[in-house]
Amino acid sequence: MRRYLALFFPYLPAERLSRTAPRPPDAPLVFAEKRRGALCLASVGADAEALGLVPGLPLADARARVPDLAVVAHDPACDLLWLDRIAEGCGRYTPLVALDPPDGLILDIAGCAHLFGGEAALVADVESRLDRLGMTVRAALGPTADAARALTRHPAPPAPDETAAVRRLPVAALDLEGEATRALLRAGLRTIGDLASRPMASIAARFGAEAAGKLRRILGDAPSPLAPRRTPPPVAAARRFAEPVASTAHATTVLAELTAEAIAEMRARGKGGRAFHATFFRSDGLARTIAVETGRPTRDPALVMRLFAERIDGLRDPIDPGFGFDMIRLAVPRLEALGASQLRLEGGAVRRAAIDDLTDRLAVRLGRGRVRRLRPADTHIPEQAQLELPATDAAPPQPWPAAPDGEPPQRPFYLFDPPQPIEVIAEVPDGPPQRFRWRRALHAVRLYEGPERIAAEWWRRRDNRGLTRDYYRVEDVQGRRYWLFRHGLYDEKDGPRWYIHGLFA
Repeated sequence: MRRYLALFFPYLPAERLSRTAPRPPDAPLVFAEKRRGALCLASVGADAEALGLVPGLPLADARARVPDLAVVAHDPACDLLWLDRIAEGCGRYTPLVALDPPDGLILDIAGCAHLFGGEAALVADVESRLDRLGMTVRAALGPTADAARALTRHPAPPAPDETAAVRRLPVAALDLEGEATRALLRAGLRTIGDLASRPMASIAARFGAEAAGKLRRILGDAPSPLAPRRTPPPVAAARRFAEPVASTAHATTVLAELTAEAIAEMRARGKGGRAFHATFFRSDGLARTIAVETGRPTRDPALVMRLFAERIDGLRDPIDPGFGFDMIRLAVPRLEALGASQLRLEGGAVRRAAIDDLTDRLAVRLGRGRVRRLRPADTHIPEQAQLELPATDAAPPQPWPAAPDGEPPQRPFYLFDPPQPIEVIAEVPDGPPQRFRWRRALHAVRLYEGPERIAAEWWRRRDNRGLTRDYYRVEDVQGRRYWLFRHGLYDEKDGPRWYIHGLFA
């Protein structure tokens, strides 16, 4: 049986702003945004709501009612970041936390409430932490996510149980469009119970399939899946403290112990970790997550802790324990097979491991996308034959193609991206180049080798978007070597053009 806890923050923008910027103490706070060419209220604070101001009201009308207003531009991106930080802190209760933007969260607490002394104690703990954070919250439990969400946003009259409370909700709890809600009210259907007493087929026929579908989800007759912001990791270890820990050094020691526990579990599974996420939960409800990645699966606790130390030292703002950490969790979201390996006698494997360790440390300190590595791609198109990917990504199974022994390189060391156009003079239209002009300089060809014909991919040839290329390796009279190609055959295109694609050393 699933159980859901919905949280609704009615004054999230105002309370988020109060943590970062001062405002006039006696001026009601409102947030304005432009809608259809006019400024309207997007959100209001508690003091503005007490004066009768509501979201959607034009700003001019709001100033007419309350001349002394503190007006701030609405910033939904900052509100979403703040909501995500609160969701990170709610991860102490359950790993299944979903965002309900712009001002709500939904927690799947099935199997978690007993850890906190029951559902009532869990809700009380959530409310007390958010109160210390300065957040006003409305919480409600329900058998479905839609029912819990509706109970937080549309308070119903007192009821003996949750089923009765859901049936007493107004039809506005379905969150239908305005015209659909008005049609329900004109038909005399004012509550969810009034709708539930009607045949579902008649509701769908008269008010639309959306109304019937949302009604079934609220009542629990249809699934209402939850999309958590993070999926539960395959391996995790956590430590709770009876008293908050205010020492960062002690928290790091606990993290090392959790790393050893997680690695012991991975060793039992024959797996290694590729990503490690450490989350420090503060007693005020916030949390801070630090993530590191490795270029290959590992079960080395010293390596993992060294990467965490590099990341913590490179943070712009250090980990602030606030009033202390009351929980630390280590999650390993990415696992890969890692069997026993034997080192070669000449130490080649040791040197490769040292290079991988150095790459991981640079990626942690400089950023995941700053340290990159070229990987081969399975294609004949030269400019697409290699991919530039983050160095911590898994290596593809195919190796780099090796040149035959004693043969000159088939591809130049330097490629132009994109290829540069040239003017070519050939004896016959589809023959090799005799002279070509590049960057206003004329080059006479002394030797050439080719053509090497590379056709376009079949899916490009099918819709006439790809042309065949004839490549030539040429050497001019001064001994310089170039890689030229004619883009298109004469039966594919009238007057195909020539390009220089690369330079040999």
